[in-house]
Amino acid sequence: MAPRSKVRRAGPRRRRGGGSHPIDVHVGARIRLRRTLLGLSQERLGELIGLTFQQVQKYERGSNRVGASRLFDLSRVLDVPMSFFFEDVQEEAPAKPGKRPKAAAEERAGYDGAKAPIAKRETLELVRAYYRIDDGSVRQRVFDLIKTMGAAGTPA
Repeated sequence: MAPRSKVRRAGPRRRRGGGSHPIDVHVGARIRLRRTLLGLSQERLGELIGLTFQQVQKYERGSNRVGASRLFDLSRVLDVPMSFFFEDVQEEAPAKPGKRPKAAAEERAGYDGAKAPIAKRETLELVRAYYRIDDGSVRQRVFDLIKTMGAAGTPA
């Protein structure tokens, strides 16, 4: 009997040292962002695309790679174009010494965990309230007001 050749199985592409790939972390963060903005739980999103909430968790953490067909399903359910998941992708940079691979990947993707303004409950509630304003002209005036107030609080 001939010896078996070693064939590498296809699976999630891992970085040397074990961490998730920065693009997988970025895509997962974008899924989490959109799901949260829509007020969906991981369980509900899983139901809508035929997955368990644990699988949604793994996608959001970047520990499991999201396949193209699943990304297509997510874009339909989350009502965003597929390009949404790749917006603001940073070019890959080497990890800083002493950082966990996932933390370094998140940093390269532009996320700083709970410190990110978009991750705060107050921000999410504000965005949800904003989109509940049915009248587009009123919504635009609120937007302009907030921009003006923000600019007034910034030193010139």
